[in-house]
Amino acid sequence: MKALVFRDNQLSVINDRPEPQPAADEVVIDVRLAGICRTHIEITRGYMSFEGVLGHECVGVVSRAGGAAGKKWLDRRVVCEINCVCGKCDMCLTGLRNHCRQRTVIGISGRDGAFADYIVVPQRNCHRVPETMSDEEAVFVEPLAAAIQVVKQVPVDSRMKVTVLGDGRLGLLVGQVLQSVGCSPRLVGKHPKKMAFAEKRSIRVVPLEDLKPANTDDLVVDCTGSPKGLETAMQLVRPRGIIMLKSTCAAGEPLNLSPLVINEVHLIGSRCGPFLEAIEMLAKKEVNVSGLISRRFKFDRSLDAIRAAGDHDSLKILLAM
Repeated sequence: MKALVFRDNQLSVINDRPEPQPAADEVVIDVRLAGICRTHIEITRGYMSFEGVLGHECVGVVSRAGGAAGKKWLDRRVVCEINCVCGKCDMCLTGLRNHCRQRTVIGISGRDGAFADYIVVPQRNCHRVPETMSDEEAVFVEPLAAAIQVVKQVPVDSRMKVTVLGDGRLGLLVGQVLQSVGCSPRLVGKHPKKMAFAEKRSIRVVPLEDLKPANTDDLVVDCTGSPKGLETAMQLVRPRGIIMLKSTCAAGEPLNLSPLVINEVHLIGSRCGPFLEAIEMLAKKEVNVSGLISRRFKFDRSLDAIRAAGDHDSLKILLAM
């Protein structure tokens, strides 16, 4: 099969990679569409020390099941959660499956990803896509779920002063999710085209160059994808306020963390979120994702697609298998 593989610090399109074989509790998904995110770019810079097939945002059709129980998924269009868990460790048994001690993560840690003709995942990771939802919408389920996780971890209301740092794909989704729970966030960015998307959805935007740090925000959500995002967040958050980190990036320059101690700031990491709620929000058109698609590439041009995703003016780049 065709696959986009990262190995020995190099990205390559492989045309003869062996097709994955499912275990008894797994299914094979025929990938139709996949999305490129910042994490993929960071992996090529050393993040997670991953080697293998990239990709974790996808929609496809189940074409094969490894066991009898998985046959109910055959021919269904699905999206899949990225954390593949054991179901037996202390984390799994206490409801923290995304932090399973034995987990592998699709296209990120210990398991091949979705930039290929086929991907194998545990059947319990699959979620059926409503017929009314397009593939282009469905491919946003995973990043939207990550955006929803912000309001799952921190109760947000209309009285709170909230700033979202970063006008990329995730930042724009987080801004819309915050709006959906009655919050009026401001979004800080540095790319006019991206900030225009937020303004069209009545999200107040502030160019980074005009930002005046004042340590008055109740919550700052860092979606910059840059190590410098935390530094900016510390300049904005009030004493005993909250900084939520959504950025995953390779190591950057040393950072002075003393403001976190001096101002008794709560620092929260945030990763994956609820797929079912993301599917519901997309089905109800409660968030707009169509305007987030910058370009769509055929898989044969996947290297060009990765380069395009690194362009500062790009939002979501899609790969069509």
